[in-house]
Amino acid sequence: MTEKPLTHKQALAAVIQALGGSWDTNRAVLALRVAGYEPASEEAAGKEARHNLRELAKDGLIVRPDPDQAVYRLA
Repeated sequence: MTEKPLTHKQALAAVIQALGGSWDTNRAVLALRVAGYEPASEEAAGKEARHNLRELAKDGLIVRPDPDQAVYRLA
């Protein structure tokens, strides 16, 4: 039986939960690349990472302590 691959959001959530710490766009891009995401460009990579960070914050997994910075941590 073949397992269904994780979505980018699921992969990022798993890495954030495993490693903890602070998460910005650059760290999220790296985590997505390690999970197998092959972006078309650096711009696309950043956009996907920011989108997934916002979605995880919306789901309550991570929080953005300082509204003036796009840096997240576990809730």
